[in-house]
Amino acid sequence: MTVLFGIKNCDTVRKARRWLEEHDVAFTFHDVRSDGLSQQQVARWIDALGLEVVLNKRSTSWKKIDPAKRENLDENSVNALLVELPTLIKRPVLEYDGAVYVGFKADTYNTIFAANN
Repeated sequence: MTVLFGIKNCDTVRKARRWLEEHDVAFTFHDVRSDGLSQQQVARWIDALGLEVVLNKRSTSWKKIDPAKRENLDENSVNALLVELPTLIKRPVLEYDGAVYVGFKADTYNTIFAANN
């Protein structure tokens, strides 16, 4: 099963959705803001890719967090924070064939789906 996680109004997520539709890839869209996330889901992404890949430190949401809180994040608190503020997650997140990918580039999606079809 292919699941694309993101936010409806994110331009990059829209591009990824359009690419999947144009290439007839069946997928489910999961809006992280309205549908929510679990700490287990976020933990799987961090385990697969690393926190630096999953956490968007350039986001406005990140910049609004108290610097002392940002510096004192541990594994449990960062998971809770990402569930609470899913806009801190780099988008989109694609789960496909047991793997997790972050971001969208057409060339990358061509490679992902060509290699697995």
